[in-house]
Amino acid sequence: MQIQFLGATETVTGSKHLVKTENGFTILLDCGLYQGMGKETETLNRNLDVNASELDVVILSHAHIDHSGNLPLLVKNGFLGSIYCTPPTLEVVEVLLYDSAKIHESDIKYVNKKREKRGEEPLVPLYTSKDVDRCMKHFKTIPYHADYVLHNDATLTFTDAGHILGSAIINLKIKDKAEKIIHLTFTGDVGKYNDMLLKNPEPFPQADYIICESTYGDRLHEVEIDAEIHLLNVVRKTCIEKKGKLIIPAFSLGRTQEIVFILDKLKNNGLLPNIKVYVDSPLSANVTDIMRNNVSCFNEKLQNYIKTDPDPFGFSNLKYIREKEESMALNTSKEPCIILSASGMMDAGRIKHHLKNNISDAKNTILVVGYCTPHSLGGKIREGQKVVKIFGDEYDVNAEVEVIDSYSAHADYNELIKFLSCQDKNKLNKLFLVHGDIEAKLSFKEKLHVEGYKDVIIPNKHEIFLLH
Repeated sequence: MQIQFLGATETVTGSKHLVKTENGFTILLDCGLYQGMGKETETLNRNLDVNASELDVVILSHAHIDHSGNLPLLVKNGFLGSIYCTPPTLEVVEVLLYDSAKIHESDIKYVNKKREKRGEEPLVPLYTSKDVDRCMKHFKTIPYHADYVLHNDATLTFTDAGHILGSAIINLKIKDKAEKIIHLTFTGDVGKYNDMLLKNPEPFPQADYIICESTYGDRLHEVEIDAEIHLLNVVRKTCIEKKGKLIIPAFSLGRTQEIVFILDKLKNNGLLPNIKVYVDSPLSANVTDIMRNNVSCFNEKLQNYIKTDPDPFGFSNLKYIREKEESMALNTSKEPCIILSASGMMDAGRIKHHLKNNISDAKNTILVVGYCTPHSLGGKIREGQKVVKIFGDEYDVNAEVEVIDSYSAHADYNELIKFLSCQDKNKLNKLFLVHGDIEAKLSFKEKLHVEGYKDVIIPNKHEIFLLH
């Protein structure tokens, strides 16, 4: 059997790995979009690097667009098989893919206006809502812990990754021609322990080979209680002392709900100042409704919390904004407030309009609450660039920029080591590191060697490995 690494090798986005059994059964692990790669992004996303019609199945670790976002293009290019995921992932991925299609359609319309003025041929979007319609018909769900036979050669089991709602560790048992079983595990993205909302990542069956994420392979998270105090202090300084706006770019799934939950707790404890809080994202509103309907996925602490507060994602000063007109009204409003808006990397969505209208005012604050690729708008703001381009125009960054890393949904390096500790190192043949920048992977590789992992590999894009 062989595995080829097609994405999330030199980057943290574009997750895609191709597995072929000795009998020719083909499995694609994830099919994600590249994000925040500058001018390269469009080219990378249009090149799937795989013959879609020759694939047998796709297994999706979770709904985040950098893992799921190119599935409609895969179907558009001839994929005929099934896409397997957990039941909560199906609920979430549907709204994320339709939102992604809408962004592609909108972006290409903007680009084509400029091309038309230059007398150039119009471009087609990566995919459309109709392509998502066709894609959704290919999904099949498998609950956690069920052993599902994909083929005579392959059996799939999902275990909980604790990263976002529905996220799963993919555990495969694959037969070779001698009828021997090879155990391959793909971690997808691994969540934090003692997360605010979700259960801990689960121990997983002994593997012969592991493909492991390494996003935070070189760093540790801020302690959660310190992060809550940090957030409260930023709110007070921005909205009360400076009477400005606190702009929080946040991914619609996971990060938005975490921040809202913290604000809900602060409100219940009488600590949150009496200011308006807006979640300005139709997608975030839809995802939050899905979260409310999946209480069984919450950890015990949150399930106890909702016995006294039935809605941890709603309070009196909070408003979810869906309509475009209400969103635009926030740009002209002078009231001190908190605005959470997508996307977290700041390259798309309504957040770009809020940044455009607020980033040059010193009384405002941009609060970065998660990882941003270096080439993304969020990455440039996070690293302290004084001038950034938004919608093609340059803006001075006069607003304060604050960073809180503990809200990341990714395990840090200590938590990844803890997650892998369920494995007998002597039975593990190889451990592949993906989904991290090169510094994070190299740092994590050294830490794993110290822990006793012998064969840790950082694969290159398109590199093929034979697994015995």
